[in-house]
Amino acid sequence: MSDFLMPSLGADMESGKLLEWLVKPGDAVQRGQVVAVVGTEKGDIEVEVFEDGIIQAFAVPAGAVVPVGAVLATINGGRAAAGGEPAALQPPLPSVSAKLPATPEVPPKASSPRIRISPLARKLAAELGVDLRRVEGTGPHGAIDKADIERAAEALKRPTAPLPAAVLAATVEPPPASRPAEQPAEKGSMDFQAGMRRAIALAMARANRDIPHYYLETRIDMSAALAWLEAENLRRSIQNRILPAVLLIKAVARALIKVPQLNGYWQDDALQVAEGIHIGFAIALRQGGLVTPAIHHADLKSMDELMEALRDLILRTRAGRLRSSELTDATITVTSLGDMGVEKVFGVIYPPQVALVGFGKVGEEVWVEGGMLGVRPIVHATLAGDHRATDGRTGAEFLDGLSQFLREPESL
Repeated sequence: MSDFLMPSLGADMESGKLLEWLVKPGDAVQRGQVVAVVGTEKGDIEVEVFEDGIIQAFAVPAGAVVPVGAVLATINGGRAAAGGEPAALQPPLPSVSAKLPATPEVPPKASSPRIRISPLARKLAAELGVDLRRVEGTGPHGAIDKADIERAAEALKRPTAPLPAAVLAATVEPPPASRPAEQPAEKGSMDFQAGMRRAIALAMARANRDIPHYYLETRIDMSAALAWLEAENLRRSIQNRILPAVLLIKAVARALIKVPQLNGYWQDDALQVAEGIHIGFAIALRQGGLVTPAIHHADLKSMDELMEALRDLILRTRAGRLRSSELTDATITVTSLGDMGVEKVFGVIYPPQVALVGFGKVGEEVWVEGGMLGVRPIVHATLAGDHRATDGRTGAEFLDGLSQFLREPESL
């Protein structure tokens, strides 16, 4: 038996609203299956489970506002009983107030032999007397890191008091008959933009506070890349044409194979290089704000697969139907503002990632090659790196590889 917890869907997410259950007690689920929809300041996110099993019981009903790390449901990791029937189910709890603790403290996890935690965090927890069952990891795939232990230790020092009944009651939407009239669309849009800006502000404040950035810039001749793209698209229907952004994403992914130190996370005062290359691509929302969902295994995808993945991601991002893994798995972020006329992008790294790649517009500039002066289509590529994880030489190697792939697009 294990607990399915409210995940952290952003560096500074504190709670989310459980909008909808997509399964019911007794249903068998598989790792990666979407089981619920959670409302956040970034939109409505489809939340996946990360283990196989049977939904035993819901801990909270749809409509509840739940803190990160709180139990949403219990999952029986065992298989169905003899005869194909699931194990005996516990009755679902009638309300969130019956399950959530009487204090702001996160409820303890059920005993589990597989707690994702680094050795440094485990050692610190023992020194500070932190119960690991009460800690929700905010690292990749829910891993507990040093910062999680420190926050839990601080929480232990704070006095706790019972939550007022009004607060508990407010965590669940009132029945339809007692709901207030819906606000005008303009008000909802304003609230969403305010929430989005607040989330971005918190994340960027943390990044500027904790990450010692360094910046590098290079100019890349895009003549070969644009010629290749034009020839490739002439052979395709309009619906199947490849966008320039796909070339940039693919080139970044290939360059990361050569320089993997920029593909990962800074956790427990150390660089942890990620196994997969999951590129977070910045997508502008129509209501305002940016979201950077991940394109998983970008290095393994063909141009057509990348184009389809990007098209699907943009549609679902703007429709507010992203999956939780797409918001938490990105190992590096790529942002392109060329369509806005921006020449250079100097971005802020999204923690716990250690790098961000920025692209400006492709414009005609003077270029000297082989002693000959000419005009070429040039893009300015920039790298923001975390100086704790890498240095300028590593960043320069990455930009050199990126430039090489874009100058030789047939190699992509």
